[in-house]
Amino acid sequence: MSRSGEFEIIERLLAPLAGEGAFSLSDDAAVLPELSHGEAWVATKDAMVAGVHFLADDPPDLIARKLVRVNLSDLAAMGASPMGYLLAFALSPDCDDDWLEAFVAGLAEDQRIFGIALYGGDTVSTPGPVTLSLTALGRVERGRELRRNGARAGDAVYVSGSVGDAALGLKCLQEELAVSAGYRKTLVDRYRLPEARVRLGPALIGSATACQDVSDGLAADLGHIARRSGAGMEIEADLVPISQAARAAIAAGSGLETLPFTGGDDYELVFTAPVDAVLPDVGVPLTRIGRVVAGDGVRFMSRGGEISLRQAGWRHF
Repeated sequence: MSRSGEFEIIERLLAPLAGEGAFSLSDDAAVLPELSHGEAWVATKDAMVAGVHFLADDPPDLIARKLVRVNLSDLAAMGASPMGYLLAFALSPDCDDDWLEAFVAGLAEDQRIFGIALYGGDTVSTPGPVTLSLTALGRVERGRELRRNGARAGDAVYVSGSVGDAALGLKCLQEELAVSAGYRKTLVDRYRLPEARVRLGPALIGSATACQDVSDGLAADLGHIARRSGAGMEIEADLVPISQAARAAIAAGSGLETLPFTGGDDYELVFTAPVDAVLPDVGVPLTRIGRVVAGDGVRFMSRGGEISLRQAGWRHF
């Protein structure tokens, strides 16, 4: 396998992705675009490691696009619109020029879709595993950003799209779950290429009282809102939106009934809002799944009572 040197990678592959003020990545730093009056910068950083956040044999273009989207999802959860990003990656010897070209093609595709540009970063080598880090930059009207700490007793709890698909898709890739080819593709696609709800997040400003993206699992991420808001939540398990593909996978497996509540990587938005709030219509299904109550913690309820969850979601430590 052959791989270009650091500066050739920058000049040949990454410079064409650079935004105005990044000087074709020829200098040590970029000058970021000026914001409109009353706007504030929003910044977030997520890292992805081979074998932890993606599989080593995942298509490199999809790895790149997932890296972009998990960060844009954080911006969306704050109600921010994306503007650009900084990229750092530590490449193993397995990442040859073909891998790099596909990876950069994935970046270019999502830059086109989301209207963002590259403003700089760093490229280094590592014996492994491949480690990727992206800092996403967005903008929001100052003082109107969505936070985790605004939920109040009496608010309703909502989630976008459906949950559980990505965790089940990973099980399919790890050959721990067998479903029909069509369902397998649906679930694997959700794991490899999540949706970043970049239109929904900003549209929730003025309606949502608290917001969070579902990265570590619905129960875990609801827990962040509950804890920061000093409130509790009661979720009606039967109302949680689960796709047809996920239902088929749950039926085909064993002990997977609560995975949609605890599985990560969906990157949907979960939020609270007053029961009489007018919610935005941006073409994304929004499902009311419960309510905010006095107290603390998150409880998933069924007709038979509270559902016991062995863990709320993914934890690194």
